[in-house]
Amino acid sequence: MVQLIDTSVIIELERRGMTVNELARVAPDQPVALASITASELLVGVHRANTRVQKTRRSLFVEKILEVVPVFPFDLAAARIHAKLGAFLMTKGKRIGAHDLIIAATALANNCSVLTGNAREFNRVPDLDVVVPGW
Repeated sequence: MVQLIDTSVIIELERRGMTVNELARVAPDQPVALASITASELLVGVHRANTRVQKTRRSLFVEKILEVVPVFPFDLAAARIHAKLGAFLMTKGKRIGAHDLIIAATALANNCSVLTGNAREFNRVPDLDVVVPGW
């Protein structure tokens, strides 16, 4: 099963000074992908870097990830799941962040699990397989 990587995992990978190649240690024997909103979140991080050196380093890191990890779009199938899931979670008083809801919907639309450091949020989503990296 493809593991859709949440932004929290990529941020932790960078903080630990790990390379993109070390994703295999985090998600052994599993193909990985990103949701398009995760790609956007990573690119926002590049633009928000505090220094030119940090921006250059982060940009190289993010662009390498985007080069080697497939990105799944937020398409109509995901939008339908997003709407139904969002309404359900609101009704139950279990809302999750807007971007996390898009990631969850993208994962469900593509039969993926979510690899995240934020299991508490994603565990609110019914039928979503949530995986926490074994750092």
